[in-house]
Amino acid sequence: MADVKPTITVKFLIDGNEVGQLLLTAKDFKTGSTGFYGQGKVTLGDDAAKGYQAQVQLVKIGSREAKSQGE
Repeated sequence: MADVKPTITVKFLIDGNEVGQLLLTAKDFKTGSTGFYGQGKVTLGDDAAKGYQAQVQLVKIGSREAKSQGE
């Protein structure tokens, strides 16, 4: 059975109050590294009518080297 990779939820907080979330899914980056990535819009409750574009990436440290060595 193939490895099932988790999804990760990143929460954005202002003064402890949640204002948005992003869902990160597993990703194999073009560089050869592996990790998680997500993007979307976040509203902060300020004067930005359309909100903010947000992106988060988590790159596993050493994953490119491990992949090139066949690990």
